[in-house]
Amino acid sequence: MSALVDVKNLTLRFQTDEGVITAIEDLSFSINQGEVLGLVGESGSGKSVAAKTLMRLMAKNAQIGEESCITLHSEVGPVDVLSLRTAGEMRIVRGGAISMIFQEPMASFAPALSIGAQMLEQLRIHGDISKARAKEISIEMLDRVGISDPALRFGQYAFELSGGMRQRAMIATALSTKPKLLIADEPTTALDVTLQEQVLDLMKDLISEFGMGVLFITHDLSVIAQTADRVAVMYLGRIVEEGPVRQVIGDPRHPYTQGLIKALPRIGGKGELTPISGDIPSPLQRPGGCVFHTRCSQVFGPCAAEIPSSVEISDGHSAACHLYLDGDRK
Repeated sequence: MSALVDVKNLTLRFQTDEGVITAIEDLSFSINQGEVLGLVGESGSGKSVAAKTLMRLMAKNAQIGEESCITLHSEVGPVDVLSLRTAGEMRIVRGGAISMIFQEPMASFAPALSIGAQMLEQLRIHGDISKARAKEISIEMLDRVGISDPALRFGQYAFELSGGMRQRAMIATALSTKPKLLIADEPTTALDVTLQEQVLDLMKDLISEFGMGVLFITHDLSVIAQTADRVAVMYLGRIVEEGPVRQVIGDPRHPYTQGLIKALPRIGGKGELTPISGDIPSPLQRPGGCVFHTRCSQVFGPCAAEIPSSVEISDGHSAACHLYLDGDRK
């Protein structure tokens, strides 16, 4: 599979009244065509910030590191995403080659515009098509994602739809431009268990049909196990473990990944979960060395002072942990 997006050494900081916040530090990953990469971690890990950076949706006080690079491999050649400046240039990463399903569709749809009006606007911005053809495509896509009576829903507003319908409408809107990369930011968080399963099944069908790359963001490893080909585990702005989803979940190597898996409920268990001790630190009080060392049960000598390099554990499976850098502690 050929690479669709390459992210190299991405660092992102925010200048605030309280001080400089490092949201992402030296982040690198790639997504291939037709591949689903799961990005998992607790709230505050920087997952959504990383996703929005791919679409150049950073806040005005964002500062990008000098060595940061994001390359989108489009049909017209490689695009240096971080060099895009004008609104016209950024259309390729804002609804063109990249589309995004946001975490809460009620907050993402404009409340004063109908669902259809917003779909029409997007299609006509990104394609030279008539209003009639854009409406036809929109209704077809609403039908494709399983919304009943799509012609009626086309004219309705977000507040008139149920939570499940809003999420499906968001998926239809994101896919209507046929993006090469779909970013799904916690797409099932606001849904009940039954609707979660329906939305995940729908997304798997659409991913297979459209052959696009997907960045799937969640805090839930059980969802990643159902949807992703590869997984990157993120903590406080850094990727601490990455690899094929079955290897990472079946044989987790980083203490943080091990903690996330131990915290999952198990069928037949006694209902007791094993949470990771402590809380994720404030980005204003970012730990030195390994960012996880303040909560790690296996911390030793270099952890508090030295940032660990990523070490390949097996083919395609790597972890950034001093346990694997020190020969005596493998």
